[in-house]
Amino acid sequence: MNRRSLLITAAGLALSPLMGGCRGANNATLQIRLLENSVPAQLLQEFQRRTEAGRVSFSASPQLMDLFNLLQTWSQPQPDPNPSPFNLPLRSPQPTRRADLVTLGDYWLSAAIQQQLIQPLSLDALAGWEQIPPRWQQLVQRDQQGQLSPDGERWAAPYRWGSLVIAYNVEAFEPLGWTPTNWEDLWRPELQGHLSLLDSARSVIGLTLKKLGQSVNASDLAAIPTLATELAALQRQVKFYGSEDYLQPLLLGDSWAAVGWSTEVLPVLKRDRRIAAVVPTSGTILTSDLWVRPATVAGSAPPELNRWLEFCWQPAVAAQLSSLSLAASPILVTRDRSQLPAAVQANSVLLPPAEVLERSEFLLPVPTEDYRRLWETMRRMG
Repeated sequence: MNRRSLLITAAGLALSPLMGGCRGANNATLQIRLLENSVPAQLLQEFQRRTEAGRVSFSASPQLMDLFNLLQTWSQPQPDPNPSPFNLPLRSPQPTRRADLVTLGDYWLSAAIQQQLIQPLSLDALAGWEQIPPRWQQLVQRDQQGQLSPDGERWAAPYRWGSLVIAYNVEAFEPLGWTPTNWEDLWRPELQGHLSLLDSARSVIGLTLKKLGQSVNASDLAAIPTLATELAALQRQVKFYGSEDYLQPLLLGDSWAAVGWSTEVLPVLKRDRRIAAVVPTSGTILTSDLWVRPATVAGSAPPELNRWLEFCWQPAVAAQLSSLSLAASPILVTRDRSQLPAAVQANSVLLPPAEVLERSEFLLPVPTEDYRRLWETMRRMG
């Protein structure tokens, strides 16, 4: 079993008693489908303790892509519950219980809006919304095409976030006399053939743009003359690309450094003292997990839905969520850091310095053709 599977299995074991108690609660007022391990089991239990028994039910999925696929599945016409015996399918599809609220990554928000998979949320009157930093509020305010718009509706409720970081093997860097601190370190000759990267055009081209002092959401890549050259040089550094197991070569000693999401790197740091990580000082790419309401859920939101969102934004809950899930609540960004738990204050990967956050960006919808073409050219060089 690899380390990633171990983490997922451990999360499943922690949640199984809680989920097991709710599986029969098909009549629960509020059903929440969340990203596995994104909300600690202790907080799920605490919310259920505060709520009338049987009123809320939780279930989990291991990957954000699985949750986006669920939204797509629920939007499709459902099979006839009383089909004609002359028109039965060879194999009956397995029903998937729909949820009132679902975790979605901000990367899929634009597509979810365009495909009419989700519906707007009423957030302005909720306790805690005013504590959400403006950048996170703006992230979820979109028009019907999924583009950021100051006049758009609120399509999601942010509840935690992470960032793109550089993880590295401390022992491998000791003979070099330096450790990575910024994106340009990935191009240093000592790292040639010792780097693992995400198999993601937006992420890899984005970090290269940050190295060049550009926005990760640049829409005219042709106007950046050194970009292709920098990507070609980065390609020579890479030993491995991966969508899910990009950290494995680092853990096995096959690579010395890896670029990955803090939400996946931080659990590794907790378990393996050979590995350290840093948020690049020039700024990085941010990502946020959001609560969204499927478009297929009819009627007004149950009161428990708003109570759940307000619960996630309570300062004490936000601090606990950040400490235990190893992904920061947006509430923490605006709070006095000296008042945060010591473990959070000391973890600069979980909560980077304010000046680094100021230089960081979310990935926003941009024309993708130039990114795709440049990415394909870069990969062919390998």
